[in-house]
Amino acid sequence: MSLTKEKREEIFAEHGKSKTDTGANESQIGLFTERINHLTAHLKVNKKDHSTRLGLLRLVGKRRRLLDNLYKKDIERYRAIIAKLGIRK
Repeated sequence: MSLTKEKREEIFAEHGKSKTDTGANESQIGLFTERINHLTAHLKVNKKDHSTRLGLLRLVGKRRRLLDNLYKKDIERYRAIIAKLGIRK
């Protein structure tokens, strides 16, 4: 799955400070969440696609590390992004 440039900019603008703020934790978490949601829908249809499942688990781990980092740095930003994306924790 490849996100279009417009979709990426929309995600970065929604979760980051601007559409060019691609390195912020919130921007990366938003991007990973979009990809995780897409892969989850794919795996509901294609249950035996183990390579996609492995990629999904890697993305979830990356997002978890970013969230843990954000939790340590600024708990208010962490709580805001969790509520905005509807992620459990």
